Amino acid sequence: MEKKIIIVEDDPFTQQFYKYLFSKTKYQTTTIEDGDELIKVLDEDSIGLVIMDINLKNSYMNGEKVDGVMLSRCIKQNNNHSTIPILLVTAYQKGMGTNNYFEESLADDYIVKPIVDYNELLNKVNNLILQ
Repeated sequence: MEKKIIIVEDDPFTQQFYKYLFSKTKYQTTTIEDGDELIKVLDEDSIGLVIMDINLKNSYMNGEKVDGVMLSRCIKQNNNHSTIPILLVTAYQKGMGTNNYFEESLADDYIVKPIVDYNELLNKVNNLILQ
């Protein structure tokens, strides 16, 4: 059975990157931009992993603008979704600045972009899905 991955990304170029990369794997992916739509999919389907960009410009949940940190935390604090692994994608190094987004998000792992080592990304995906 294919493992399903939800990719939360609002940049069209990056969406195409993921589509191409994952077309060569055993994973089925769906790209979502909106927080409300993400929660609906998590409620209705069995998802193996969420890959989420931190900087979301067009994502809303319950009428409020949200970023990847808030969405990740919302998923992890929901008893129905808390076991779904989340991989954050960010341009910021862990612990950069006064705001430690990784701990705030409750995500399982992160990767810094630009993603130049595709094997590192795929290894992280494989490890998180197999948890």
